[in-house]
Amino acid sequence: MPFRRRRPLARVATTAVVAGTAAHMGAKSAQRSAEAEAEAAPAAPVAAEPAPEPTAPQAAESAQIEELKQLAALKDQGILSEEEFTAKKAQLLGL
Repeated sequence: MPFRRRRPLARVATTAVVAGTAAHMGAKSAQRSAEAEAEAAPAAPVAAEPAPEPTAPQAAESAQIEELKQLAALKDQGILSEEEFTAKKAQLLGL
């Protein structure tokens, strides 16, 4: 069966899906590892003040960082030009 050449947009979409899936699975793996370590570690005494929980801006920054990493990978692969990368980066960072 001969291979057909994919259109560049389909290649970009496929790369984005693969990168997103890999990031998601990596996060799940890290979460499972952290849960396993927490179960294995002895219980620590309760502190007077509980540690502050992560806030929504940190989660938003993390999502921006992941998307910037994906865009940089696309640029390194030659799928995005420098101008496209710079424009998207400015859009993500709100510049």
